[in-house]
Amino acid sequence: MGRAIERTPKSRENKDLNARLRAIPSVDELLSQPALVSLAQSVGQGVVTQMARSVLKDLRAQLIRDALTSPEKIATGPEAIAAQVASAVEAVLAPSLRRVINATGVILHTNLGRAPLARSASEAIGETAVRYSNLEYDIERGERGKRDVHTARLLADLAGAEAAIVVNNNAAAVFLVLNTFAKGAEVIVSRGELIEIGDGFRIPDIMSESGAILREVGTTNRTRIRDYERAINSSTRLLLRVHPSNFRVTGFTERPSLDELVALGRRKHIPVFEDLGSGCLADLTSTGVTEPVVRASCRAGAALVSFSGDKLLGGPQAGIVAGKNEMVARTRRNPLFRALRVDKLTVAALEATLKAYYRGAIDEVPTLRMIRTPIDEMVRRAEAFAQTITAALPPDVELKLLPGFSLIGGGSTPDQKLPTHLIVITSRRHSASTIEQRLRKPETGAPVIARIAGDRLILDLRTVFPDEQGALASALAVALRPS
Repeated sequence: MGRAIERTPKSRENKDLNARLRAIPSVDELLSQPALVSLAQSVGQGVVTQMARSVLKDLRAQLIRDALTSPEKIATGPEAIAAQVASAVEAVLAPSLRRVINATGVILHTNLGRAPLARSASEAIGETAVRYSNLEYDIERGERGKRDVHTARLLADLAGAEAAIVVNNNAAAVFLVLNTFAKGAEVIVSRGELIEIGDGFRIPDIMSESGAILREVGTTNRTRIRDYERAINSSTRLLLRVHPSNFRVTGFTERPSLDELVALGRRKHIPVFEDLGSGCLADLTSTGVTEPVVRASCRAGAALVSFSGDKLLGGPQAGIVAGKNEMVARTRRNPLFRALRVDKLTVAALEATLKAYYRGAIDEVPTLRMIRTPIDEMVRRAEAFAQTITAALPPDVELKLLPGFSLIGGGSTPDQKLPTHLIVITSRRHSASTIEQRLRKPETGAPVIARIAGDRLILDLRTVFPDEQGALASALAVALRPS
């Protein structure tokens, strides 16, 4: 008589696992689910099929991995899996680049896209993007033209320069100038100006990559005009002056003026190139912001200046080289110029932004409007917003209005602040980090990016557009809910 086979716990577990794996529907069975049939009609069969295979693969792996714990908690029914596929399709097709509400008070927030564009710039992008344009076509002559013409005259006039060209950012502008005039030769620069800006961009590194040879003079805190003069030799091609946009050295310091450097350059027949970094076309001293204006550098005699388009200029990401005709022309003839040039959308946005300056309508440029908004206007906005939302706040929430400061950001004006009126929120139920996370990851609507100080949530309306305040109030009400 045969002996009965005794099943061990391990063999029973394997049998249960195999049964659950066999219960998983096939791809074809899954795709026949009504929810996925409908989804495939709207987004395409290929996307849904690919995602179904991916979800099924992950599900099998999860069952095998969790076989010894609680596999019964893993849903393997067709409807449940179809819902997972639909969610996965929705997630992969959702835009990664999204609009956010910037309530930090940092105007040129590098992580949030720096300068928001003027409405006219946005409209110019839209019109240029969906139609053909005369980007490189001379309509008057009926022949090929140059994309420079759309911005060159405007830039030169506003900068007080003879000519100007545009590349894709200021790092590219610096690289192109150094490569054009000093490849294999020396560029003299003060040790106090060997700066590093965001994402590891360092002046010494960009000089090295351009082929220029760095000749450091002076010390970190003190450099005199005679230091430059002593360093000049037969290999010197440029005198480089770098505006320290993102830091300040204070105390026992000395630095030659641009006028002194230009005078030395003229005596020695060596051009002066000034990297202004942020690049300010409008004089903002009335707001308390003392950044150098491009026109002043050109007037002082700098042969070339470079600056950004998406910082204090308030336009799209771009790098601008302006200065003497012959110097700009030589820079443009560099074969690398084509590799670094901008596309039609940048040209369209920059042209529209520059025309706002040209018309004297600088408050159409959001960056400048935010910088120029006076403190009494910030107080009025904060008080009105607080009055709007106070009634909807839970009893455990306290809201205060306190004086504070906004920052320009973007590697600009490191020691200069704009007085503002802050909305400060505390909750006995939720920590500030919890509220911040709820605002940043809402179930619906645009994410809100705020600040935390101590255990207080800080909102600054200077960087919130007026038409966003309703959405901000709604997001705040949801984030402060008890549950």
